Amino acid sequence: MVLEKIPFVPYRDETERDKDKSKVFTVRLNEEEQGRLNASKRVLQQPKDSTALKMLAEIGYNVLHDQLTGKILETVFKNKDKNERLGIMKVE
Repeated sequence: MVLEKIPFVPYRDETERDKDKSKVFTVRLNEEEQGRLNASKRVLQQPKDSTALKMLAEIGYNVLHDQLTGKILETVFKNKDKNERLGIMKVE
Protein backbone atom coordinates (compact mmCIF):
# COMPACT_ATOMS: atom_id res chain seq x y z
CA MET A 1 0.00 0.00 0.00
CA VAL A 2 1.39 3.38 -1.06
CA LEU A 3 0.82 6.41 1.18
CA GLU A 4 -0.66 9.15 -0.95
CA LYS A 5 0.60 12.58 0.12
CA ILE A 6 -1.27 15.83 -0.36
CA PRO A 7 0.87 18.74 -1.65
CA PHE A 8 1.80 21.51 0.82
CA VAL A 9 0.73 19.52 3.88
CA PRO A 10 3.46 18.97 6.51
CA TYR A 11 4.00 15.32 7.36
CA ARG A 12 6.77 15.89 9.90
CA ASP A 13 6.77 18.07 13.00
CA GLU A 14 9.18 20.95 13.65
CA THR A 15 11.60 18.86 15.75
CA GLU A 16 12.02 16.35 12.91
CA ARG A 17 12.65 19.15 10.39
CA ASP A 18 15.23 20.77 12.71
CA LYS A 19 17.35 17.60 12.44
CA ASP A 20 17.66 17.95 8.66
CA LYS A 21 21.22 18.63 7.47
CA SER A 22 20.27 19.38 3.86
CA LYS A 23 18.99 22.62 2.38
CA VAL A 24 16.15 23.01 -0.08
CA PHE A 25 16.07 26.07 -2.33
CA THR A 26 14.33 27.32 -5.44
CA VAL A 27 16.22 28.13 -8.63
CA ARG A 28 14.74 30.31 -11.36
CA LEU A 29 16.18 29.82 -14.86
CA ASN A 30 15.59 32.11 -17.80
CA GLU A 31 15.05 30.64 -21.28
CA GLU A 32 18.76 30.62 -22.16
CA GLU A 33 19.71 28.92 -18.90
CA GLN A 34 16.91 26.38 -19.31
CA GLY A 35 18.20 25.62 -22.80
CA ARG A 36 21.69 25.02 -21.41
CA LEU A 37 20.28 22.80 -18.68
CA ASN A 38 18.30 20.78 -21.25
CA ALA A 39 21.40 20.37 -23.43
CA SER A 40 23.39 19.27 -20.38
CA LYS A 41 20.67 16.81 -19.38
CA ARG A 42 20.99 15.15 -22.79
CA VAL A 43 24.78 14.86 -22.46
CA LEU A 44 24.51 13.58 -18.89
CA GLN A 45 21.63 11.27 -19.86
CA GLN A 46 19.67 12.57 -16.87
CA PRO A 47 15.96 13.41 -17.29
CA LYS A 48 15.50 15.15 -13.92
CA ASP A 49 16.38 18.85 -13.57
CA SER A 50 17.37 18.59 -9.91
CA THR A 51 19.71 15.64 -10.40
CA ALA A 52 21.26 17.23 -13.48
CA LEU A 53 21.90 20.45 -11.50
CA LYS A 54 23.55 18.42 -8.72
CA MET A 55 25.72 16.61 -11.28
CA LEU A 56 26.70 19.90 -12.93
CA ALA A 57 27.57 21.37 -9.53
CA GLU A 58 29.84 18.40 -8.80
CA ILE A 59 31.50 18.67 -12.22
CA GLY A 60 31.93 22.42 -11.75
CA TYR A 61 33.43 21.91 -8.31
CA ASN A 62 35.94 19.41 -9.66
CA VAL A 63 36.89 21.67 -12.57
CA LEU A 64 37.29 24.77 -10.38
CA HIS A 65 39.42 22.94 -7.83
CA ASP A 66 41.61 21.09 -10.31
CA GLN A 67 45.28 22.19 -10.10
CA LEU A 68 45.56 23.05 -13.79
CA THR A 69 42.30 25.00 -13.76
CA GLY A 70 43.48 26.75 -10.60
CA LYS A 71 46.62 27.95 -12.41
CA ILE A 72 44.54 29.21 -15.34
CA LEU A 73 42.12 31.07 -13.05
CA GLU A 74 45.02 32.52 -11.06
CA THR A 75 46.52 33.91 -14.27
CA VAL A 76 43.18 35.34 -15.43
CA PHE A 77 42.45 37.03 -12.09
CA LYS A 78 45.98 38.43 -11.75
CA ASN A 79 45.60 40.00 -15.19
CA LYS A 80 42.12 41.32 -14.34
CA ASP A 81 43.40 42.90 -11.10
CA LYS A 82 46.34 44.46 -12.94
CA ASN A 83 44.05 45.91 -15.62
CA GLU A 84 41.71 47.35 -13.00
CA ARG A 85 44.62 49.00 -11.17
CA LEU A 86 45.83 50.49 -14.46
CA GLY A 87 42.33 51.75 -15.29
CA ILE A 88 42.09 49.62 -18.43
CA MET A 89 38.47 49.15 -19.42
CA LYS A 90 36.74 45.77 -19.42
CA VAL A 91 36.67 43.76 -22.63
CA GLU A 92 33.15 42.84 -23.65
